[in-house]
Amino acid sequence: MNHRHWPLRGLRVRTPRLELRLPDEELLDDLASVAADGVHTPDRMPFIVPWTDGGPVAVGRAVFQHVLGTVAGWSAQEWTLTLAVLHEGKVVGRQDVTGREFGVRREVHTGSWLGLAHQGQGIGTEMRAAALHLAFDGLGARYAVSDALTDNTRSLGVSRRLGYSPDGLEVAVVRGAAVTVQRLRLDRTAWEKHRGVDVTVQGLDACRADFGV
Repeated sequence: MNHRHWPLRGLRVRTPRLELRLPDEELLDDLASVAADGVHTPDRMPFIVPWTDGGPVAVGRAVFQHVLGTVAGWSAQEWTLTLAVLHEGKVVGRQDVTGREFGVRREVHTGSWLGLAHQGQGIGTEMRAAALHLAFDGLGARYAVSDALTDNTRSLGVSRRLGYSPDGLEVAVVRGAAVTVQRLRLDRTAWEKHRGVDVTVQGLDACRADFGV
């Protein structure tokens, strides 16, 4: 398929079990359905931005609109690459990579979620490893940063396995209450030391300039 007007459509990041790609309309509908089916139990809120508040229809619609918004708002100076994560050909979650003035700062921020039915299988670690390979090996990043609520043990566990170091605490407000956020940072040396997932990237050369490099 010719992606000359939006070459990011041709970007593919693959691991032994997963494929990450910018979703077309069909995959985006599937991604919204995964979110609508639930990404955490109702008794807890693992996200700093409580985007899962609301019924299934509202959550699915919000995901659909948000992803379209990242495409519409893209610039080489400020971008969010929102990738659908496919396992055995089916959408199971989403992996984001964000850059602001990346061409100068060489730093990305990652964020992700998985459908409840797909958690506890190591997919979260594998898809973050894919995103980090794209950032460090593909785009020449110097740092990757992330954050998580201090009680979000799954997210913190993924970061720990991939070599991130604590980068300080901050206070955020979620649902009107103060919560503690753990910031995390990964440099190139630590990434190289902890990388253990085989990753291949296809289609990056055609859209490299879109990332500001």
